[in-house]
Amino acid sequence: MPSPPLAPIDSPLDLDHLSRMTLGDAELEQEVLAMFAEQTVRLIAAMAALPGEAGALAHKLKGSARGIGAFAVADAAASLETAIRTGHNRPDAFAALKEAVAEVRVAIEAILKH
Repeated sequence: MPSPPLAPIDSPLDLDHLSRMTLGDAELEQEVLAMFAEQTVRLIAAMAALPGEAGALAHKLKGSARGIGAFAVADAAASLETAIRTGHNRPDAFAALKEAVAEVRVAIEAILKH
C-alpha cells in the first residue's frame, strides 16, 4: 500500500512555501493569511466594479498569491491577465479566479480557526 502524500495535493495553499516566506514565524503566517484573505475580497470586488483596471488588479493579486503559496489563485489571475490582453474568455477566466479565491479563503479560514 502506498504512503499518503505529506501534504494534500489539491490544497489551495502551499504551507511549506508560506512557512519559508515567513521564516517559520507562525504568528506572521496567521497575519499574512488574514491580510491576503481581506485583499482578495477587495480586489475581486474592484475587478467587477472597474473592468478597465482588472488587468492591473489581477497582476497585483497574482504577486500576492505567489508570495503566500496560493498558486492556484496566482495561475487563475495570470489566466485572467492573458484573457484581458487577448480579449478571449474573459468572463470564464474571471469566474475561474473567483472560484480559486473562494477555495483559498476556505482553507485560510480553517487555518485561522486553529
